[in-house]
Amino acid sequence: MFSKIKKIRQLFNLVTVLVFFLLLMPFKVVAEDGYRLWLRYDNIKDSKTLNEYKKNIKSIHFPGDEPTLKAAREELTKGVTGLLGFPVKFTGKLEKGGTLIVGTPKSSSIVASLSLDDKLKYVGEEGYIIQNSVIKGKKCIVITANTDVGILYGVFNFLKLLQTNKNIMDLSISDKPKIKYRLLNHWDNLDRTVERGYAGFSLWDWHKLPDYLDPRYKDYARANASIGINGTVLTNVNSNAAVLTPMYLEKVAALANVFRLYGIRVYLTARFSAPIQIGNLETADPLDPEVKKWWKDKVDEIYKYIPDFGGFLVKANSEGQPGPQKYERSHAEGANLLADALASHGGIVMWRAFVYSYDVNEDRAEQAYNEFVPLDGKFRDNVLIQVKNGPIDFQPREPFHPLFGATTKTPVMMEFQITQEYLGCATHLVYLATLYKECLESDTYAKGKGSTVAKVLDGSLFDYTNTGFAGVSNIGTDRNWTGHHFAQVNWYAFGRLGWNHELSAEKIAEEWIRMTFSNDKEVVKTLKEIMIASREIAVSYMTPIGLHHIMAEGHHYGPGPWVAVSGRPDWTSVYYHQADSLGIGFERTTKGSNALRQYYPEVKEKFSNLETCPDEYLLWFHHLDWDYKMKSGRTLWEELCHKYYSGVDSVKWMVDKFSTLSGKIDEERFEHVSTFLKIQAAEAIWWRNSCLLYFQSHSKKSIPAEYEKPSGTLEYYKSLRFPYAPGIRPSW
Repeated sequence: MFSKIKKIRQLFNLVTVLVFFLLLMPFKVVAEDGYRLWLRYDNIKDSKTLNEYKKNIKSIHFPGDEPTLKAAREELTKGVTGLLGFPVKFTGKLEKGGTLIVGTPKSSSIVASLSLDDKLKYVGEEGYIIQNSVIKGKKCIVITANTDVGILYGVFNFLKLLQTNKNIMDLSISDKPKIKYRLLNHWDNLDRTVERGYAGFSLWDWHKLPDYLDPRYKDYARANASIGINGTVLTNVNSNAAVLTPMYLEKVAALANVFRLYGIRVYLTARFSAPIQIGNLETADPLDPEVKKWWKDKVDEIYKYIPDFGGFLVKANSEGQPGPQKYERSHAEGANLLADALASHGGIVMWRAFVYSYDVNEDRAEQAYNEFVPLDGKFRDNVLIQVKNGPIDFQPREPFHPLFGATTKTPVMMEFQITQEYLGCATHLVYLATLYKECLESDTYAKGKGSTVAKVLDGSLFDYTNTGFAGVSNIGTDRNWTGHHFAQVNWYAFGRLGWNHELSAEKIAEEWIRMTFSNDKEVVKTLKEIMIASREIAVSYMTPIGLHHIMAEGHHYGPGPWVAVSGRPDWTSVYYHQADSLGIGFERTTKGSNALRQYYPEVKEKFSNLETCPDEYLLWFHHLDWDYKMKSGRTLWEELCHKYYSGVDSVKWMVDKFSTLSGKIDEERFEHVSTFLKIQAAEAIWWRNSCLLYFQSHSKKSIPAEYEKPSGTLEYYKSLRFPYAPGIRPSW
């Protein structure tokens, strides 16, 4: 008996010793699975930088009990503690030195005593100031703003300075957003499927709401606030009227309560036929008095649930969605119906310009312009027309939409796609900031040279009061939020450009790399090179020289240049590339659809003239012979082959380049990204072979001898089927 007790005691002592030594051993506390996004507050590795920060941040003075100030204080505590490696000391007074002072003039008497009136006037409602100051002979850092949400934005920016190892000894930052409404558009359905979603299901767990609030909702809000996003549209533009019923409004209100602390307002999509579907009316005619009353009552009801409700996003009379044209009313009359109901509450209507008629036989690139320009000035003041960056549909490359600069009285807002519907469905590494910047910097010539798309959007060109910037979300329930680790940067870049469209793609990339992966110079240099090149590489192996909309039908996963039969001609690929025995390309000059007439003369002339039309847009605007001589000296056919093959080779370069970072970034994410790059390399070959074999069937020309011949036949590639590809709503 005693011997058994002795053995048990010995075993217990052994286990105790083992546990003790295990506790002393270094171990991975947080898995590098991407969940933390760019909000990683790990201890700063550079000892010189760390010591400098410790000297200048010895204590924090941060008074105020308002909810958003509490959220900002919580973020600052988490960030400084993690980055500096010691618990934050909060103080109620100005310490001897190294005090970080945070607050508005209202919340902090110390801030109120400073002479910052001119700077505070400049930064407005959402901006902030970060500066070094000497107060009563004591050196300190001040973060201040006019509003609590301005303080929140200032705190996030200060933490970014620390994360990216910036010098904080000479700070003089006065920053404010250039765009008023900066929103994510979630194409999420109430059954939690996500249209064009490639990162799992919808974040919004409608079944458990409002009683259970997933912790991800708060982290989602933190991530958005950190990049200045101030609005979220929760539901798909192909909308479901049920979300406007009390059962769902209660759930929406629960989400709004979480997001409000982070300066984020909630918006919903409004189905135009809702008065019929959930209101038991016989019509949805926007001029019908009963319909007007129904919408006013419904909006009043929404604001009882959500006092700061932002408004509606509407897709009407497009792709089968109901709209005012059913009642022979205009888009303006439809939008104004909702705008009038929202006006007294301060809400807005974002009316999408992505429209094309089933009955009109014209170039699809023309239709939005033709429908909206005649209505300029007829929309209410609280209506914005939401326009996709290009005139077709989020293609790997498009010229800017002709509506930018065309409506001088009605504000237009941007709609970019963050999710990669046409760019690899989140298995391809494609950095979209270069695409965004290409569009934003395009010159419309609406008021002469320098009338960029960005100046249209920020209101400076036509004195728009309301300005907007929307992005179709790529977020889902995947642990890393976006499916591909590098898809996170497109969410990040969208937010940063919505705040300040003058930022360069290179600067945004470097910020994100340093916050998300490492401040190591080699890591930053290597990843930035890959990212900046990635979008052009994708265009080369998918849609070079101005080709567009040649993806597979429906799910848009992979190539489908042979698609010739669908619900309507402009849902096919052959409609857009128009390849035949003579050549290839869509003629949009006076010799064809003349869609170029919708641009200002300088733009029209540039794209019409083969001498001045950039190669990047050549087949977008011109149908050319296979033997047309390109600027490179190659024929068009040879150039097409060159682009497809160089695109594939460039993906192989990306694979090799990334492999050099083995051991320099964490193993978990390194392996994940390496695997995805290999998928991308294989799919780039699939794109190249499929497209060249198909176009060869029209050109009857050989692929130049220096290139390896495609494996497989055209029939093989045409036979591939992917009925369960992600991004489309399944037939349950």
